Order: sequence, then C-alpha cells, then structure tokens
Amino acid sequence: MKLFVSEGNPHCLKVLAAVEVSGVQCDVQYVNHEERVVPFLSRPALPALLLPSGLHLFSSNAICRYLFEVSGEDSSELCNQWLEWEATDLQPALLQALHLAVVQGKVSEVSKVLQGPLNYLEQSLSKGNTPYLTGEAVSVADVVLWAALYPVLSDASLALGERASIKAWFDRGAVMHSCQSAAQKVLQGKGLQGMKSYMQRQPAPPSSQCRDSQPCNGNPAESEESERAVSAEEMETAALIWSKGLNTCPMATSRQHPILPQEGKRNILLTSALPYVNNVPHLGNIIGCVLSTDVFSRYGRMRGWNMLFICGTDEYGTATENKAREEGLTPQQICDKYHAIHSNIYKWFQIDFDFFGRTTTEKQTEIAQNIFWRIHKHGFLMEDTVEQLRCEKCQRFLADRFVEGICPHCSYPEARGDQCDKCGKLINAVELREPQCKVCKETPSIRSSKHLFLDLPKLEGQLEQWLDKSTSTGDWTANAKQITRSWLRDGLKPRCITRDLRWGTPVPHPDFKEKVFYVWFDAPIGYLSITANYTDQWEKWWKNPHQVELYNFMAKDNVPFHSVVFPCSLLGAQDNYTLVNHLIATEYLNYEDTKFSKSRGVGVFGDMAKDTGIPSDVWRFYLLYVRPEGQDSAFSWADMALKNNSELLNNLGNFINRAGMFVTKFFEGCVPAMELQQEDKRLLALVGWELQQYIQLLDKVKIRDSLRHILNISRHGNQYIQLNEPWKKIKGGDTERQRAGTVTGVSVNIACLLSVMLLPYMPTVSQTIRDQFNAPQSCVDTMLQGTGTFVCSLSAGHRIGTVSPLFQKLEVDQIEALKKKFGGQQKTAQSAGSPPPAAGPAAAAEVVAGIGADPEKAKQLTQAVAEQGEKVRELKAQKAEKAAITAEVAKLLDLKKQLALAEGKSSDPAPQKGKKK
Repeated sequence: MKLFVSEGNPHCLKVLAAVEVSGVQCDVQYVNHEERVVPFLSRPALPALLLPSGLHLFSSNAICRYLFEVSGEDSSELCNQWLEWEATDLQPALLQALHLAVVQGKVSEVSKVLQGPLNYLEQSLSKGNTPYLTGEAVSVADVVLWAALYPVLSDASLALGERASIKAWFDRGAVMHSCQSAAQKVLQGKGLQGMKSYMQRQPAPPSSQCRDSQPCNGNPAESEESERAVSAEEMETAALIWSKGLNTCPMATSRQHPILPQEGKRNILLTSALPYVNNVPHLGNIIGCVLSTDVFSRYGRMRGWNMLFICGTDEYGTATENKAREEGLTPQQICDKYHAIHSNIYKWFQIDFDFFGRTTTEKQTEIAQNIFWRIHKHGFLMEDTVEQLRCEKCQRFLADRFVEGICPHCSYPEARGDQCDKCGKLINAVELREPQCKVCKETPSIRSSKHLFLDLPKLEGQLEQWLDKSTSTGDWTANAKQITRSWLRDGLKPRCITRDLRWGTPVPHPDFKEKVFYVWFDAPIGYLSITANYTDQWEKWWKNPHQVELYNFMAKDNVPFHSVVFPCSLLGAQDNYTLVNHLIATEYLNYEDTKFSKSRGVGVFGDMAKDTGIPSDVWRFYLLYVRPEGQDSAFSWADMALKNNSELLNNLGNFINRAGMFVTKFFEGCVPAMELQQEDKRLLALVGWELQQYIQLLDKVKIRDSLRHILNISRHGNQYIQLNEPWKKIKGGDTERQRAGTVTGVSVNIACLLSVMLLPYMPTVSQTIRDQFNAPQSCVDTMLQGTGTFVCSLSAGHRIGTVSPLFQKLEVDQIEALKKKFGGQQKTAQSAGSPPPAAGPAAAAEVVAGIGADPEKAKQLTQAVAEQGEKVRELKAQKAEKAAITAEVAKLLDLKKQLALAEGKSSDPAPQKGKKK
C-alpha cells in the first residue's frame, strides 16, 4: 500500500498516527498540497491511500478505519458513531478555528468556536468512566480525535479553558510515541504555524455559530463547502466535453430475457435478501433490501453492465407455520396470499426485478437436496443429538418461532427460539429463560432429538482463505466485515441444518426422512432455485465465478448467514459455485423513536404507503435520503415533509421547472443558442465534478451519499439562475438577450442531466422530466459513461414539450394526520432503555424539559428551524426580493415560537442567531 501525505495538512496527521498505532506497513510518500494523486478527481485530495487492488481511499477517517481493520481491529458501533461525530460536527468547527488562528491571526476567537464540540466531548468522557472513547483500549476513534485536536489542544496560547476529562484523555495520547511521531512529521515542531502554507490554500470555512452535537438523519457531507475552487484548465476541459454532444450510437437499453452472462462484459448477479412471506414488509425491510438493490440495478444498467436482479419470497419454516395457525389457513395458502401482497407492494415501489420468484418450488427441492448430498459426500456433515423444547400439549418439538422467552444475553422478554430481535445474538431455544409455546402458551419440556450438522470447523480454513480475497477485492460494508470477523474470532461451531417441522424442503437422508432443512440452510439456496425457475441456464450465473460478480444486499442481521453459513455450504459442495464478491448490509431504519410494529399499529408498512396519497417516488427519495448506511437512522414524518418541501419542491423541482418555463415563455419552446462565458464554463466544471462524485460513490454502492450530489447540482443551478436573472435580461438589448438565452440553455441541459442522475432513485420523475423536455434516449446512455460525461444534450433549436411542476408541498396538517394515523399506541416520550437511533456517541446531553414540554416535537422543530434559517440565509445571499425574504423570516419566527413552547419555555421571540446544523 502507498500512502500520500503532505506536510502541514492536519488531515494527514490522523493517517500517519493510524499507521504508527496500527503497525500496518505502508510506503509513505510526501507530496505538495496541490498534487493530484487520485487520477479520477479533478481536485487535489490528500491524504490518499493507494490499495493493492489499484483503488484509492481519500477520506482521512476512511483510511484510518481501513488501517485498523487490516491490523485486525474492527470498529465497534460506538467507534463508528464517534467517527461520524468527528466528521460532521468537530471538523467544521476545527477548520473554522484553524482558519481564524492561522490565517486571520484571531486567536482570541478560537475558544468560542470550539466551545460546543469540546463541551460535548468533555461531558461524554466524564460520563463514560473509561480511559478511552470506546472502552479500556485505544481505538481508531481515539487516534482520529486525538490527531484532529492535537494542533489546538497542544497550543497553550489558545486558552481553551480547563476540561479535566479531555486533558486526561489527551495526555494519555500525548505520551504515545506513535502519536508524537506523527505530529512531528506533519507540523515539523512549528505548532499551528506549521499548517500556515496548507491553510492559506483552503477556502474560508462557513461560520458555525452553534452546531448540534448529535448525528441526525442528514448527510454528513452536507456540511462541506458547496463552492469549490475551479481552475482554468478544469473549465476548459468541461467546455470541451460539453461541446461533444450525445453519442450517435446509443447503447441497447431494452432487456432481452433470459439475461445471461456475456463475454467481454461486466456480468453482475444481484440478489436482495429474500423477504419472509409471513408478513407485510415495512419501510425498514424495503430500504434494507429490495429498494437499495433496485437503485444499484438501475444504475448498473445505465453504466452498460450486464445485470440480473433476482429476488423472491422465503416461504418455508416456522414463521409460515405460525402464520397459518394464526389465520386458520394452510401454509401453502399463506404463501400464496402473502407472495401476491409482496409482489404488489414492490410493483408500487417500482422495484424492477428481472424475476421475482418463491422458494416453495420443485427446483428448490432439487437444488437443495443436490447440495446436501454433495456436502455429505465430501464429509462436511455430522450427526449429533440435541436437546430441544417439546410441547406435550401440542405433541411437537418447538423449533425457532414456535417458542418465545427471556433472552439469556440481554434479558429481552420476547426473544425467539433462534435469535433475539433486540441484541441480535443467535440462541438455542433451550437457553431461553421462562420459555413458552407460542401456540398454547404452555411451558415446554426439554427432550432429545437426533439432527444433522454442517461441520463449519472443518470448512473454516477454506472459508477464511475465500473471505480474505473477497473482502479485500470486493465492496463489503464495514458492518458486514465486522460481523463476519466476530464470528470467525469466536471460532466456528457445527451448525444444525435440520428441523423437526412439516413445512420445509424434505431431508433426503433415510435416517432423517421425518425432518426438513432448517430455513437458514435452505433459504439462501432460494437464490439459485429462483434463478433456475427464471432460466434453465441458471448455472451460467451460479457456477461461473470467473465471469460473474455476485452482489448480496441485506440488513445487518442477515450478514452471518450470507458471509459464513451459506458460503460454507457452497464450498462444501465443491461444485464451482459463484460466491459473494460484494456484501452490502444496511443498519436498521426505525420509525420515529421506536420500532415498527404491525401488532401495535406503529409505523408505515408497504401496503399502506400508497394510501397516503404521497407518490412512490417521494417515498423512494426519502427512504434513500435516510438510508441507514453507517448507523441506524429513523423515519420521521416531520423530516419527510421537510425534505420534500425543501429539497424536492424548493430546490430540485424549482430549478427544473424554472429552466423549462424560461424556454417556453421566452424562447417559444425552443432551446436558445448558447455562447459560453467563463462563468458558464465554471458552472459546467462544478456540475461535472458533482457528476464524477455521484458515479464514484454509486460504483461503491454509497447510495445515500451519492444522492446529495444530485441535490448539489440543482443548488448550483438555482444560484446560477438567481445570479444571472434571465427574466430581466430578456427585456434588454441583443447582448443581454443573448446572455438570457445562454443561461436558459445551460440550465435546461443541467435539468436534463439531473433527469438521468435521478433515474435510479426516482424513475417516474426521471421519465417525466425527459418527457417534458423531449430528451433523446441517448442522453441516458451518454452521461454516465466512464467517469461522467456532462454533454450538451438539448442543442440549440431543440423543441421541448409542456413543462409542469414535478412535486407538491406536504402540508403540516396532512403530515400531522398521517403521523397520528400510523402512531399506534406509541407515546411521544422516549421509552426507557430505547435510545433514539440517531443518538451520538456515549451518553448524549440530557434535556430537561420544562412544564408542558414536548421533547419529540421539539426535536422536529429544531430541525425545521435550522432548515428555514438556511433558506433565509440563502435568499439574503442571493439578494432576493425583499417581500420574499420578509415572508420567509416570518415563517422562521413562527417556527421559533413553536420550538420555545415545545421546549417548555416562553414563546417570546427567540434571539436572531439560529441554530445551524
């Protein structure tokens, strides 16, 4: 590995400290601040780590985390939360503080800027009662925060105040030779002045008067500086690409079934975790699996990759038998009923499967039994007698979900017989405390039964060899790696693959003919059998590892079955099976401050979403906006309305509609001639850079992060229109009219690009935009080729269609009614022992509400105030009309009054300085 750093760059201090502490061997090369070491970026990005695979990491925190993972130290959930906080809250304040101290010489103002983050860190450290951020030992979070704070905490002239817990923690890092060595290399013993050359090259950071110290559903990168310095070379390159126009020979976009691997193409097999057939999927199920896979599938086709997207309902097992008993139907009737429900829900959400099948098929039996006999033949099965719970009243063994009790690990009172929903740990039913039969509520007894086991210890060597290759060359999410390593670290144990049930794939062994396969041996084989029901040439996908890349999408609780159990089954079969190359796992999406619960009527389930009157594209957008990529997130009605009204209506929709209306109103529906000036070329370069980031992130399945670059482009477009005022220039002389034409033409072409970038996220909106602009199909095929190609797709003289608004406002009363409808029996107050999903690291600052306070409403209104404040600031910066600013200020003051009441305070006008997130 090769690590590129520059002297005086505070971000490089982090990675050099991580190299020293982790002990990972790296070839460290010092370069100047302006050197571009990442070939596909149009701007310098240091530090940067060149991996053996040829890929680059250029986020300092990502590099640090990677180095620790390579050394065998995984990032815990708490550690990841600290890294998130450092990136989203501490860094913006630090950059402002360093700019004040180093560039402006305003040392006295540094303390005020850092007061909020330092107070939060002090409070968390004092409450933690451990020497380091995440426990008794140094973690990557300690190294990152220590290195980030070193320049300011080691300079006594800044007078930051006495914080005992921070001092004790910082001093522990200061005595480590590795940290001191890194500081010496970067700062050269010059302290803050060692960063002067670097800081002078950076744009002045935005003011952050008061930042919320806790992570939220927003994107971490939203705090980045939106306006980037663009070189003359970048502007000319962007103008040259723009002038090339669309491809004359568009790629074939229609799918011919059956889709099979093709020589010379990138062949990608996509699977979404098979949803259980026994219930209706909720929003968390949808974003965790099928929706995320759909976005990547649509994106891959636009990139020209040969994709096959397979999914279906998982229909065997105790869950189905349970549901059949509850509803008085047979298991097959339950499967038929809920398969149709699932299928209809996914159609409404526009999930574009190539094939949506099911596991209760002859192909499932045939393939599962074949794999079983191959594993048996190669000696990877063993027999053992196990103790099981048996209900004498029902005259049956109680497998999996037929029994509930108290979890032996976390004492959750409703743990199932196979896994605890709260702590996520796998358990044996006999380990449950106070077990009960779910059917008759009787206490079962413990009996013995003979079963077959997959001998995982015997396969462990093969598994580790494969995992080392797959995780180093493929895109595995951090949680997938972490969960898998924890299983291996504890040592694999034989795993039972049979169950005493009636509803399942029959075990073909004569000694076990009364049993069926356990669902987690059987269910993943459903990917193969569903493909086999799609095409009799299924083996070209599933027994072709040299030509096919396999992506698995799932929520984190499914990881061990896809990264350990199922691969071991296929390795044991020794039949050249395609194993997963890229394992993409989300965290959990919660509902407001609680969990989704069908029985309590809490949360939005798939069959209810269409009854809200909110279009499926808006649901897709919001679920993807809050996709739980790095940590748990929460669906919030207030936040959904906020994002719809601010991002979709006021930002994206406003820009696209204005661009189209200018063509219709001022140029009789034809795109005007465009004569590019430097300002236009600069915009093309900015938009081109955002497009490159979008592609780079989606290539790595960073679906939520990529979405923000779409919204950044429309923000650039709105600012461009506002600054140039084509509605005024069109009334002027020839020069001004020409300028109005150029601005309109460039804007409508940016809108066309946005329609392409939106296609994976909001397919109906994407098509609507292209229909309104009569955009040629080749624009879809051109824009996403290579690293991104922003060309002029609507040339002068192109006639557009009828333009109309894309989005509607979600009104407060509408949202409140929906929130009440789907609130079930939940309380507004936080349940004891259930921290909000977006809580920050360690113990967050306690909020003591006054009389009549409503913490839930206050939380929502705080965000609303921040968004409205940002809107007011943007209008002022754009020098909008005074009436428009006054109207938005009035809304802001009203929101502040509501917030004061929700916090139990007086509703007197709040101070003018608002909270900025």
